[in-house]
Amino acid sequence: MRIRILGISGSPRKEEISGTYKLVSTVLENTGLDYDMLSLRGKDIGGCIACLGCAKDNVCKVQDDFTNLREEIVAADAYVIGAPNYYSTLNATTHSFLERWFQFRHQEGDLLWGKLGVAVGVGGMDGRFPADDIEKFFMYNFIETVARVAGEGAASCYFCGYGETCKVGVPRMRYGEGLKITPEMIPDVTRDALLMQAAADAGKLLGYRLRDNHNRKSV
Repeated sequence: MRIRILGISGSPRKEEISGTYKLVSTVLENTGLDYDMLSLRGKDIGGCIACLGCAKDNVCKVQDDFTNLREEIVAADAYVIGAPNYYSTLNATTHSFLERWFQFRHQEGDLLWGKLGVAVGVGGMDGRFPADDIEKFFMYNFIETVARVAGEGAASCYFCGYGETCKVGVPRMRYGEGLKITPEMIPDVTRDALLMQAAADAGKLLGYRLRDNHNRKSV
């Protein structure tokens, strides 16, 4: 029986510059198992509107880009979900995406019970907060968090055009007055050896757990 892992990057950035996308991909690549990688970038996904249309059959009735993702979520055996740090929490798209998982809980719905997950967080200064929130969403859906990966990515301040002079921007706070932003100064998760190793280790652990006759029904 094929074991399938679903990776989700909640970052709005393009793949080549998204630290979230890179870390989620690294976790997936190290599982040694089949996986699908999806980006929420550009998708129209609204949050839960508390209509309770899903209470009877565990199927959300809101029609947007989440609708086509539902079956992929249900079919997966495990999840690697990553998001950027916005104001010490998840960005809105990822939060809305995970809010919609409320549909799976009704009447002791077991569509997700006992599955495994890895939480990934990336922030301009700290990635712990989005990783914490993803782990909470896993808990509410009875998904076991087997690993979490959190690290520093590039804050938007490095690219906005005012990072060298803005007194409340990350570059100025980190490097002080008179700085000149250079490519080497901009954080990149792929240059953080410890962080990339943590992502690889998380993938290996997830792969091991899934190959080790994991039985979600026993949870």
